[in-house]
Amino acid sequence: MHTYYEKSDIEFIIRRMRNTHQSPHVSDSIECIYLLKGSVALGVGTELFAMEEGDFAVIFPDLIRHMQVFSSEYSYGLYLMADPTLVDAYLPTFQKKAPENPVIKKENVHPDIVYGMNALYSEGKLSSAMLRKGFLEVILSRAFDSFAFVDKEKFISTDIIDRVVAYIAEHFQESISETKMAKDLYISPFALSRIFSSTFHTNFNGYLNSTRLNYFTNLLTYSDMTITEAMLESGFESQRTMNRVFKDTYHTSPSEWKKNLQNSAEDVNY
Repeated sequence: MHTYYEKSDIEFIIRRMRNTHQSPHVSDSIECIYLLKGSVALGVGTELFAMEEGDFAVIFPDLIRHMQVFSSEYSYGLYLMADPTLVDAYLPTFQKKAPENPVIKKENVHPDIVYGMNALYSEGKLSSAMLRKGFLEVILSRAFDSFAFVDKEKFISTDIIDRVVAYIAEHFQESISETKMAKDLYISPFALSRIFSSTFHTNFNGYLNSTRLNYFTNLLTYSDMTITEAMLESGFESQRTMNRVFKDTYHTSPSEWKKNLQNSAEDVNY
């Protein structure tokens, strides 16, 4: 079941993977991103932050996050997600504060952060739980030195934004329209359109197709479904639309993407 709030059952995961569009979602994990190649726009709450090659970012738990990739050039990064209880000394900060800007520019990224991210990825399953915890604490400690913190409420979305995200998450597999959604949420179509453009920096169809595409790629990755079965399960109403959205995002076809899946994403889970 695709949900608007992602509660992870993985204590720690680090991936070297391609930078791709991500629909707005909320996670209970800490997320660290070390951009190795390319550039992206990182969304936290209703704010967008530019990330370039060599930049590092930390996204705190329970905040809406999303990502936009505008370049067709292949780009990738190290993506780390961890349970906040691994670094319990930071829990009060995670609960009440957030970085005003979660992105640390390349020239200000401490060498310990770079070393820690690369070590965690390269060590893989050979590293001990204590070593992982130690590296994570060092990474966060160095990152926190660079952050100006604000009250977390600044990034907490309003009720209507929560309702919009939750509605799409619940109904994206169905045939829905912006008009019907506005009616179901008891707001005007104009107000709904403004929310998509000002908060998520896209329109209704763009947001809906991005959500469907995320689910589609997850099905291709973690299930035995065929491309057609995954397309229908994700809510796409035509092969043509799915292929267009997929190519606009990944710059290849679903069949080629599936063939190259092992080369474009490597995970280390604990």
